[in-house]
Amino acid sequence: MGAVRKGWLGQMGFNKGGGNINWFPGHMAAATRAIRQRLKLSDLVIEVRDARIPLSSANEDLQPLLSGKRRVIALNKQDLANRNLMHGWISYFNSCKQECLPINAHSRSSVQKLLDLVEFKLKEVMTREPTLLVMVLGVPNVGKSALINSIHQIALSRFPVQEKRKKARVGPLPGVTQDIAGFKIAHRPSVYVLDTPGVLVPSIPDIETGLKLALAGSVKDSVVGEERIAQYLLAVLNTRGTPLHWKHLVGRDTEDLHLELDKKLESKIKDLLNKSKKPINKSDVYRVQDMVSEVQRTLYITHSEFNGSLEDENDLETLIDHQFEALQKALKIPHKASEARIMVSKKFLTLFRTGKLGSFILDDVPDASDSVS
Repeated sequence: MGAVRKGWLGQMGFNKGGGNINWFPGHMAAATRAIRQRLKLSDLVIEVRDARIPLSSANEDLQPLLSGKRRVIALNKQDLANRNLMHGWISYFNSCKQECLPINAHSRSSVQKLLDLVEFKLKEVMTREPTLLVMVLGVPNVGKSALINSIHQIALSRFPVQEKRKKARVGPLPGVTQDIAGFKIAHRPSVYVLDTPGVLVPSIPDIETGLKLALAGSVKDSVVGEERIAQYLLAVLNTRGTPLHWKHLVGRDTEDLHLELDKKLESKIKDLLNKSKKPINKSDVYRVQDMVSEVQRTLYITHSEFNGSLEDENDLETLIDHQFEALQKALKIPHKASEARIMVSKKFLTLFRTGKLGSFILDDVPDASDSVS
């Protein structure tokens, strides 16, 4: 990918005065100590990472402890990551002699594949140990609690007695899980899964890594500021040339886009009806898709009409300022200038984080460049 220049990131003022990101609440310090103690007793670790940032979402402070453990890296949120590039990451981790599996924590079949891999890796030790511990850990908001809940549902089919156990709390904000809990997933030998709170390193010295974590939701928006995160996202999209993939939207009318969307929705509607879920409200879907198409079209036009150099920090900043103004119109935000950029940032980040803009991998992939799927 075309990397965002570090100098420009520093001028953005990632936090007050620039420099390191400091977000290490008291519960994180306590949780880190507890995790370190339980790691000594764990027979295998499922390290959950965000598939969009397979390297940036690793807790570097824990890596030395994990290197000597049986471990599976679960690249969660694969539905939000560019699947065309996932094979490159699998190859990368294989070259590091590290087992890696892309997953969707909300998919039972996906989680079952992960558990099958865990059981395979524990096969040897199962013959001589009566009780085994599997620890699930990762930085905040990578989907650990969603994974734990899916594992719990699978465990309930085996051990209904655990039904009274509360589900792990799941939410869009980092730092939801603040204790360590465990439950049984296998018998003879007994295998227990330990859930853990999401913990970051005490200080993140690399500004771009911090911005990627913030963009993925592992650092609270309030720590960085939505506008700065949105600036970074626009910088990444522009330097990678991603808006050029949306050229096909220019000149297409709304009716054509709706017909195309209907074809994509047919299978989803059938699946929802088969599961007796609330039927899709097409008008809501159309409204969201119209907004997404307008945002993508706006970014294509502003990017293609840009006459400056993306390698020049001032030119790139000028383009991003222009895109903020254009996105305000595309998103129909009437607020005053001081409020508009925040509103644009919030809506733009929501579209990215929910996968509406497409699927991306933000970390650099060896010998590959990113593209929107």
